[in-house]
Amino acid sequence: MDRRTILKGAGAAAGLAMTAKSYARIQGANDRLRVAVVGINGRGQAHLSAFTKVPGCEITHIVDVDSDVLTKRADAFAGKGFARPKLERDYRQLLARKEADIVTVATPDFSHAKIGIDAMRAGAHVYLEKPIGIAPAEGEALIAAQKRTGRVLQVGNQQRSSIETRQLLDLVRGGTLGDVYEAQTWYANNRKSIGKGKVTAPPANLDWELWQGPRPRGPYRDNLVHYNWHWFWKYGTGEICNNAMHELDIARWLMGVTYPTQVSAKGARNFWKGDDWEMYDSLALDLDYDGGRTIRWNGQSCNGIQTYGRGRGVLLLGTKGSAIVDRNGFELYGLDGKKIREAKAPATSETTGTVGEGALDVYHAQNFVDVIRGKSRALNSPIAEGHISTTLCHLGNMAYRTDADLTVDPRTGRPSSAAAMKLWAVDYAPGWGLNA
Repeated sequence: MDRRTILKGAGAAAGLAMTAKSYARIQGANDRLRVAVVGINGRGQAHLSAFTKVPGCEITHIVDVDSDVLTKRADAFAGKGFARPKLERDYRQLLARKEADIVTVATPDFSHAKIGIDAMRAGAHVYLEKPIGIAPAEGEALIAAQKRTGRVLQVGNQQRSSIETRQLLDLVRGGTLGDVYEAQTWYANNRKSIGKGKVTAPPANLDWELWQGPRPRGPYRDNLVHYNWHWFWKYGTGEICNNAMHELDIARWLMGVTYPTQVSAKGARNFWKGDDWEMYDSLALDLDYDGGRTIRWNGQSCNGIQTYGRGRGVLLLGTKGSAIVDRNGFELYGLDGKKIREAKAPATSETTGTVGEGALDVYHAQNFVDVIRGKSRALNSPIAEGHISTTLCHLGNMAYRTDADLTVDPRTGRPSSAAAMKLWAVDYAPGWGLNA
């Protein structure tokens, strides 16, 4: 029995991992899991770093549509003493050769679902960055693909692997805060203008066709790649999917809720007016749940004001006390506002940088690999959970783009608004659909 046949039995999401007995058959040299990182200009750098720290994993391939980025990252990686990985520009070539046991995806949002689904079909397990897709229908497609293939699929909500956040979860479930009726979440940054771009020929180092991937084709603009695509509706999902998803995910996890009944979002472009940025840079989001509970997010893309001394975080308000939690620990407060307990992470994680590297990446990758190997039966962020949290963000964008409050089915997350439902799915370039 070869390794791929054995690993193919690794199981679905959080409950069907292969047994220790079956894994014991691949000891020695075959104990190594071959990892390919797709998309290495930004967040993919954190993937490279994390998986080198997980025992039994080896970075064997890196994939990027920019040849300059590929060479730069490979040189830096080898310069740290690791074996130089194979370089690929087209992830489909990697999958066709079935040379990776694990594929991590850190490309632009619009290609997450397509690459993740293709990788699972090719037999690989997938570590998928958030947001899981550019529209809610892509999350539904990922859930179906994971069930169909039986691959392990971990969503990159790395704070779910925080030891301190999990300690707080136990305290909340044990009643320390009483009835948690509200969560306030926030994100602040000091982003600059993206200017007015020009339509021009793409640089020779960039495969513009591959970069566009599933999106309908269009001309290259000189202020789009590698980061500013976030702020164009054709390619991006806004700051809410870019960053709010982390805090919304933690807030609803701690509160034990899924989909809301009402969604409202009020935002505007308040800074650098006149440039090509198409979205809000300031957004106030309210998610209202049954029983009078609320989750709020305040997003400030261009105003770096901190809240409670943090650029991002979650405040839980309960009938017995409150808690503030971020990637690096938590604080508990009594109703009188006095701090009664604190927990700090011994190793920190980046909070507002574009790479977001830190200890949580290693914990999250380790949990993912433990499930693949049968050492754990529970993923910390399975696709079903990632889909709910991503959909919360998409609902915020829908409310903003339709300029209307949304009534939502709390069982499915679907809004009753016909205008909003037009944004539930997107069109694809020929040959690039999720079922292609």
